[in-house]
Amino acid sequence: MQVGMLTAPFRGEKMDTIVEFASEAGFDALEIDVRPGCEHLNVEMEAGEAEAIIERVRDAGLQISQIACYVDISDADESERERNQDVLRAAVEMASANGVQNVGCLAGKPCGEMDRYETIDEIAAPFYNDLCPRAAEMGVRFAMENWFATNIMHLGHFEHIFEAVPHENFGLNFDPSHLYHQQIDHLHAVEVFADRIFHTHAKDTEIVQHKLRWLGNRDGRSWWRYVIPGFGEIDWGVYVARLRDNGFDGVLSIEHEDRALGREEGFTRGLQYLRLFA
Repeated sequence: MQVGMLTAPFRGEKMDTIVEFASEAGFDALEIDVRPGCEHLNVEMEAGEAEAIIERVRDAGLQISQIACYVDISDADESERERNQDVLRAAVEMASANGVQNVGCLAGKPCGEMDRYETIDEIAAPFYNDLCPRAAEMGVRFAMENWFATNIMHLGHFEHIFEAVPHENFGLNFDPSHLYHQQIDHLHAVEVFADRIFHTHAKDTEIVQHKLRWLGNRDGRSWWRYVIPGFGEIDWGVYVARLRDNGFDGVLSIEHEDRALGREEGFTRGLQYLRLFA
């Protein structure tokens, strides 16, 4: 396996800054955030400019594990929903034009008064069923991050969306941290959905035990937080072995949302830890 990093915390920086840091730190790959507003690369750039930026990444010896476009494709505001869907379509075009296989995406969030199952059936599934065949022709796969706030909060939702969208190029950007604080078995999920895991996020979860015992598990996010791998509860040796045992040999992409560590420090310490296993 390789170790990469999601560029989102550098969204205000030029790509040269990211490439210099990632190369010197010893990363293997970048997962590049291309949402509108990202200074280093975004879907609104001219095709030639985007191609030149991507070439700079590869010239530095870094792989591009994924084009990341985490927008809400089921937004309750119809105009915003349409805009977000167009942004994701543009990300597919960018990935295909530059030989990147994976596009990181979301299953969307529950729309208005709809629950997650209804939103999948009425909005997310029709959208992806329309887009997947075209993306497949372009050599692109969709890798949904299983963020708990989206329509794939738990494994029942995983099962439902894959029944509703059966295309082979529709899968997961698997993130164990989102399952862990919900007390969902992330290791069993790797086994059950192995053929759908196209990409992975490396993010850990700290359970703040004294707060959990005081407040209980219904008090929002006060008793847990996301941390850099190695600073939380997940056993990364076991997790990486489970990924390998089930056929995954791709990139562990660090998603830095740890407020205790600075940007560069968090990525560097996560890389150092994950090198024990990858």
